Amino acid sequence: MSFERGEFERSSLELAPFVLGGIFSHDGVSIRVTEVEAYIGDGADPGSHAFRGRTRRNASMYGEPGHLYAYFTYGMHTCANMVCSPASVASGLLLRGGEVVDGLDLARRRRTTSRSDHDLARGPARLTIALGITLADDGADLNAPPFDFTFPDKQVDYVTGPRTGVSGPGGGPEFPWRFWIPGEPSVSPYRKSTPKRSTTTL
Repeated sequence: MSFERGEFERSSLELAPFVLGGIFSHDGVSIRVTEVEAYIGDGADPGSHAFRGRTRRNASMYGEPGHLYAYFTYGMHTCANMVCSPASVASGLLLRGGEVVDGLDLARRRRTTSRSDHDLARGPARLTIALGITLADDGADLNAPPFDFTFPDKQVDYVTGPRTGVSGPGGGPEFPWRFWIPGEPSVSPYRKSTPKRSTTTL
């Protein structure tokens, strides 16, 4: 085991800073996590898939901590989230950006459209492609092969700001729930939601 299950039994807001700099691995590729977004549910977070409660789509978000919540967005992309908090409490961290630190050639083959290695896992959809994560991995245990996650030895410096691409109140300055390592080229650019493509992120 690379982590104790209890380490994930915290709200995503509390856990987010400690995940930054950690190593997330799947199917031959490892990334150093440089950017995440925190989400909670059940009426507390208007940007969350779980804002209105449990559904078939977000069921994994209510599952055991330290598992994966994967979902399909825009009809073409899979996004990956680390489930946090005790079971039955909706909380998760969207993996938004990372630096490929192992399996670089494999990540390049999966992400043939990337202009540079910094772009391989820069953004949640690129990240899942580089890692080989699909919707079929929804609910997977992050502490069991082919997944693995290791927390960093010490907490890194980080900054926070509004979540990117989230419509409505959940994407405003009242929710500075995006956490990232400053100066990292693998961090995705901030994108404000537009009415035509408004969506929740988690």
